[in-house]
Amino acid sequence: MQRASRLKRELSILTTEPPPGITCWQNEDQLDDLRAQILGGADTPYEKGIFNLEIVVPERYPFEPPKIRFLTPIYHPNIDSAGRICLDVLKLPPKGAWRPSLNISTLLTSIQLLMAEPNPDDPLMADISSEYKYNKQLFLLNAKEWTEKYASQQKRASKPLEEKINQSETSTTNDSTAQKRKGSSISKKEKRSCLDS
Repeated sequence: MQRASRLKRELSILTTEPPPGITCWQNEDQLDDLRAQILGGADTPYEKGIFNLEIVVPERYPFEPPKIRFLTPIYHPNIDSAGRICLDVLKLPPKGAWRPSLNISTLLTSIQLLMAEPNPDDPLMADISSEYKYNKQLFLLNAKEWTEKYASQQKRASKPLEEKINQSETSTTNDSTAQKRKGSSISKKEKRSCLDS
């Protein structure tokens, strides 16, 4: 019961006062299955990208953190090809920093910040991490390319941020359909111990 009332309150705040560049909503009226969108930040390789995320809220929430993953492919040292995110606030102590006082809005803002400022010293994708550290221009080029390929304004169902953007600027896209996450070239890349939770 605590979970339901808290989630309703959080969703209400996320609807009325969302953090800049973030939206969150229930997936098919299920309280434990949420969807979110994060707009790629200005002056990052993810700029103008719309990134979709899945949020699964566990029974023990807020004493256990929600499971959040990217549905949109993203080229990032701390996010793997399955969309899993290496971020301490998404894990319980002692390995993580989740506390019941945190909420979904805080987590989404933290993920948005991680997109703008990757942490190459705690990577999920070792190859992307070393590219970020030692060949940043190539990293920026690849990240931009992935953003254009997977996160540009594609026509998909139920996309509130996309609708707002499409109202302000009309864009034409060639027969773009929802891309399923395929590991493609990064699926072979080495993954590190960040998933050990």
